[in-house]
Amino acid sequence: MAVLLYGAPGTGKTETVYQIAKKTGRKILHVDISSTKSCWFGESEKIMKKIFVDYKNLCKLCRDEKDGKIPILLFNEADGILSKRKDSTMGSVSQVENTIQNIILEEMEKLEGIMIATTNLADNLDAAFERRFLFKIKFENPTVKAKAKIWKSKLNWLPENEIEMFARNYDLSGGQIDNIVRKVTMDEILTGKRPEYEELLKLCKKEKLGETERKIGFF
Repeated sequence: MAVLLYGAPGTGKTETVYQIAKKTGRKILHVDISSTKSCWFGESEKIMKKIFVDYKNLCKLCRDEKDGKIPILLFNEADGILSKRKDSTMGSVSQVENTIQNIILEEMEKLEGIMIATTNLADNLDAAFERRFLFKIKFENPTVKAKAKIWKSKLNWLPENEIEMFARNYDLSGGQIDNIVRKVTMDEILTGKRPEYEELLKLCKKEKLGETERKIGFF
């Protein structure tokens, strides 16, 4: 079974996979996409093939255990390997990427397990991959109610009216709220006091501005 989780960064795609594994008692083989790319000719293809060999061995090991739970193969932030295939005449890098994609497609056809891939760029998904994912689940930014719950769970000392204001006025993902909370925590450690309302406003604005800059930089 192959599942695609897609949506904006920070919406909880990866965390969802870990929660599924935790609640169902499954192991995870987490693939670091950057580690699959090598500067040596033919090495990237070998690395990708080995990932699936390792997963099959892990499946066999888990089946032999008492509960027999099939593990999860997680391709996190898989934009680079699931995107539309390139014209092979564009150079050796494109040829290698296409070969790696063909390896993954072939392995997905005969997969006897659970593969989950996460991506921020579902619109760029190659049609061949799209057909092979049994489930495609979109992760939206949290609702106002959900954001209020996140703020309250992370900074429970915030007054209700401020929580409501931040949730309503700032369209932040759970990951972005986490970033703000980490900055607040660090500031509290360094200064020994909690930030004022105005300081939190600045952090929210900076986080949104950072998102815009990242989008511009990407394109």
